[in-house]
Amino acid sequence: MLQEILESSTSDDAMEAAAFVGGKWTRDGPPTDRMGPYVRRVVTKSYPASETQVADALAYAAENAPVVGRLAPATRAAILERAAQSAIEHRDAIARLIALELGKPLKDGRGELDRVADTFAVCANETRHIGGDMLPVSGWDRGVGNTAMTFRAPAGVALAITPFNAPANLLAHKLGASFAAGNTTIVKAPPQAPATTAAIVALLLDAGMPVEAVQLLHGGGEVGAALCAGDAVAVISFTGSAETGAAVARAAGAKRLVLELGGNAATLVCADADLAHAARTCARTGYSNSGQSCISVQRVYVHRSRFDDFLTAFRDEVAQLKVGDPLDPATEVGAMVDEQAAARVEQWAADASLGGARVLLGGTRDGATLLPTIVADPPGDADVVVKEVFGALVAVLPFDDLDDVIRACNASRFGLQAGIFTQDIRTIFAAWRELQVGGLVVNGSSNYRLDHIPFGGVKDSGFGRESPAHMIDDYTVVKTLILRGTSIWGEQ
Repeated sequence: MLQEILESSTSDDAMEAAAFVGGKWTRDGPPTDRMGPYVRRVVTKSYPASETQVADALAYAAENAPVVGRLAPATRAAILERAAQSAIEHRDAIARLIALELGKPLKDGRGELDRVADTFAVCANETRHIGGDMLPVSGWDRGVGNTAMTFRAPAGVALAITPFNAPANLLAHKLGASFAAGNTTIVKAPPQAPATTAAIVALLLDAGMPVEAVQLLHGGGEVGAALCAGDAVAVISFTGSAETGAAVARAAGAKRLVLELGGNAATLVCADADLAHAARTCARTGYSNSGQSCISVQRVYVHRSRFDDFLTAFRDEVAQLKVGDPLDPATEVGAMVDEQAAARVEQWAADASLGGARVLLGGTRDGATLLPTIVADPPGDADVVVKEVFGALVAVLPFDDLDDVIRACNASRFGLQAGIFTQDIRTIFAAWRELQVGGLVVNGSSNYRLDHIPFGGVKDSGFGRESPAHMIDDYTVVKTLILRGTSIWGEQ
């Protein structure tokens, strides 16, 4: 199936993204068309799941969870290592899929596949370290003469609901960690990237993942809600907007949740910052993937003494970004996910201008391609400041005092990640301590992530942490064994 999907991406015909249910690829029901945001033609046909298909998937997962759970960790690790190698081998072809479906530049798609390989490799390594603990019980009178220990058992059935903006790597995180933990996983694909999602599932199956370990369903919110409500599901991992995350929680009820939601990330440029480095970094990370990242640089707060100089340097850097065809290897900024998203951000820029902000660059679009936009000194209540832009726009604001700018950052309903440029260790520790975020990047922007370390937020940015090790904890349950009357210490 993987080769079929990849070969279809080189023709002008629409790719077909099949579902994978009950161990079989299927194209049941009327298809849904996905328009390529840059090429402006139908690039993918997917097949939304019916109520019957959802029920079948849940029943199959419940029945086969024990089969997957009995696989030796060494077996699971070897499969994930083969998948890592396959991701490298098919890097360019899958990057092309991403470019067609999402308008994401080839260079960004290739970078995403490099991360997919890393993620699968880390998941393989973590598989080998799942264990348990010997518990200290004989320090209490009632525990003398006994032995107790724990191990981490698979949760059973996991549900992975993935977003469009990094469809390959975020699926690798969720599905890779779930399989590493010994679960069977139902994947609900993003409607905007059905072929990319199908390709990653097919890649894993080709690498030896048992058919019992994964199912793939397409569809919209109604399919996701039905899966979330399924009694068979033990744990749900969702990445997406805060509003959809709340809907997932309502539908899920009393299930374990890992929610990685939105953000409007802030980056601070202090008076002692390396201005050229800060401007270059914010330009490169503020518009990659057209700003469609939960940690993309959105709000840049610059010390007033450096504000004008930063704006000049930043504008010069952004103006050099190459905008155009995502299939051109030189393109750095492609299209947004669809024309509606680009029109929304264009309107937000116009609204900020009416409120007194200066639009220094961009602010206009061609279809789904929004020119990289800089909004200087917008009102504090402007949409580009308080909401999640999720587009090719960066707002730049001045600040005078560290305490004041931290309060401005913390006024957001979101708290995912932040960046700070400074040489002062006291400033770094103060920001790390006081900023209400899940992570702080020093002398880098908010938009930086290593796939093996904890990633997640606070407030409306969700809860739980994504990294293979942390996700394996969420995908497993602790089981305790107590041996009454038997002590490894030989106690009397």
